[in-house]
Amino acid sequence: MSLIKIGPGGQITLPEKLIDALGLSPGDSLALFQRADEIVLRPVKEMLLDLRGSVPVNAPQDFQAVRDQVKAVIGQKAVGHDA
Repeated sequence: MSLIKIGPGGQITLPEKLIDALGLSPGDSLALFQRADEIVLRPVKEMLLDLRGSVPVNAPQDFQAVRDQVKAVIGQKAVGHDA
């Protein structure tokens, strides 16, 4: 176990031993989760933008229509109706 302090701006510094053990480098991202009274940090090695181009698309996409559909589904779930 390592003891770390929270700095004045809310920053924390991870111990070098932990950074090395996880293969982290400056600029890498960590996902933060709260689990009950714990804080969990998980390395994020692949971002959504890294997947750009991995799915072939044969026609132009109407992203506004997709957003509208997602909002409608979320709205229906919020009022207790199945989408």
